[in-house]
Amino acid sequence: MLVMADRYQQLLDATIRHLEDRKAQGVKFIPASQATLAALVSSCVRESNAAATAPDRSPARPLQATPMFDSLVATPSASAEAAAPALPGAAPADLQTKQAAMAELQARAMVCRKCPHLAASRKNVVFGVGNVDSPLIFVGEAPGADEDEQGEPFVGKAGQLLTKIIQTMGFTRRTVYIANILKCRPDTPGQSVGNRKPTPEEMKTCLPYLLTQIDLIQPKVIVALGATAVDGLLGKTAGITKLRGQWQKFRGVPVMPTYHPAYLLRNQALGEKRKVWEDMLHVLERLGRPISEKQRNYFLNP
Repeated sequence: MLVMADRYQQLLDATIRHLEDRKAQGVKFIPASQATLAALVSSCVRESNAAATAPDRSPARPLQATPMFDSLVATPSASAEAAAPALPGAAPADLQTKQAAMAELQARAMVCRKCPHLAASRKNVVFGVGNVDSPLIFVGEAPGADEDEQGEPFVGKAGQLLTKIIQTMGFTRRTVYIANILKCRPDTPGQSVGNRKPTPEEMKTCLPYLLTQIDLIQPKVIVALGATAVDGLLGKTAGITKLRGQWQKFRGVPVMPTYHPAYLLRNQALGEKRKVWEDMLHVLERLGRPISEKQRNYFLNP
């Protein structure tokens, strides 16, 4: 009990330091995602685990196994709702340990200033979201403007498309884990819009956070979204066109490189959609998940 109290105090102290630092910079309001709020209270919930209430018995929202690349129906608010993780409640001890360790890691990331130029320009650290006990992790390159604003990965248009891919696979954003190589949005001095790729030095500096996330979650499969994610994880620069669909290994974990959702927003050809979907079918097979005939036939020519 004393150890858990110390961990909670460490998390609280780190959060207070971060808030005081932002206040000194003139920031008056900081949006907090559901993932952050859940992480902050997770230690407190675990301490009172013996008296925890029963898990939520409300009916689950039905998954719609429909082609997800045809349109972008999801809205940011719907995405945020889908990403809201359930409180741990009476969780197993090993899951509690993961949650506590992830909360402590997040507290350190929230006040990280290893890249001063990124710390000065960011609005939020975009740590990661989802189930810390998930068999599947999606890894992107870096937050964009929407992610920086909301403090959550993949919530813009590309994120909405990723959410539909995840749902069509039979998962939700709550049952997988989503993170980036870089936790801060790459600064764009002199630009009012647009993004830039992380530099190799930025990725090298930030990568330990992602490595620890992967070590804590211990996934069965990692999906690397786009060339930058493949480069950051595997150090391979052969090009995503050559690498996608070909299983790789990272710390003993199978990695499936595939196109970034942003690429499919630019190129919506049926053949390109099918390539990504075939990659996801390989992922489902590796995870031992059932695949319906309807799923197998998505984006094939009539």
